[in-house]
Amino acid sequence: MTKNILCTTDFSEASKRALEWAIDFSKEEGSDLTILYTYRLTKNGSEELVSWKKNIEEEAKKKFIAFESKYLKEIGIKYEFKIEVGFVADRIEDHAKNNPLRFIVIDRSMCSRNKETFDDLIENINVPVVIIPF
Repeated sequence: MTKNILCTTDFSEASKRALEWAIDFSKEEGSDLTILYTYRLTKNGSEELVSWKKNIEEEAKKKFIAFESKYLKEIGIKYEFKIEVGFVADRIEDHAKNNPLRFIVIDRSMCSRNKETFDDLIENINVPVVIIPF
């Protein structure tokens, strides 16, 4: 079974550069790539929440399609894009527990926004983490 590379993104410029790095490394190593976009649900009201969730996911898909057409088309790697609700660190930890990961790629700004959570994450997973300093 091929070990994947997991790269988180919020489509900020820093996370796009981290994703570019993960793509290049995935291509060099012949690894599959999982691109993970996470978000949190914070609105009240169930009907409003469903609409808000749909809008967030549609916007993420649009951003991914734009990124995909520029960086992923016809480069010869297998990849998948996942959108999940939850804290970034929790979603990473879940993927690390349930998937054979070679390593995780994340940009430094995503780590620094959630420093305590990421310190705990790194202590609790047995997967190397590559933090891209852009």
